[in-house]
Amino acid sequence: MTTFIALLRGINVGSTRKLPMAELRTLCGELGFAGVQTYIQSGNVVFSADGAAEDHEAVLEQGITRVFGLQVEVMVRTAAQWGQIVAGNPLWAEAQAEANHVLLGVPKRPPRTDAVAKLLERATAGERVVAAGEVLWFHYPNGIGGTKWSPALVDRLVGSPLTGRNWRTVLQLAAMAKI
Repeated sequence: MTTFIALLRGINVGSTRKLPMAELRTLCGELGFAGVQTYIQSGNVVFSADGAAEDHEAVLEQGITRVFGLQVEVMVRTAAQWGQIVAGNPLWAEAQAEANHVLLGVPKRPPRTDAVAKLLERATAGERVVAAGEVLWFHYPNGIGGTKWSPALVDRLVGSPLTGRNWRTVLQLAAMAKI
């Protein structure tokens, strides 16, 4: 069995798209995942299973639609991939100094080759974005609240839906996956 990390996009934000973590863990068990753990309410799941990450994305998306009636993008990476993502953080110093201002962006598909350049054209207040393999790292020195990079804009420029997690969450998921 392989350990996986699943990131659900856009759930439990505000008063819409509610998806209780206890019920999500139950669904994951019903889908055949083992050792299911969730972290905070934003849709982070660590589990073990056989098979490929892409297959688990599809199965989890279909299960969420069937049980909760929600269309949710799910991005799944193996623990080994997650370890490489953590080790490859090009904003390491910033992440150590201000963990909540550094965000890992995990896209559904690899980002377009011009995604970083297009995002940087729209950066304000010292915002930065750096590609590292198939993920993007964002630095919001003044916090994410005032950014002009809306989720719709990021998705369009990246060419794929993307979900983000701050550095603390990235490290917590690594610890849960025993990386």
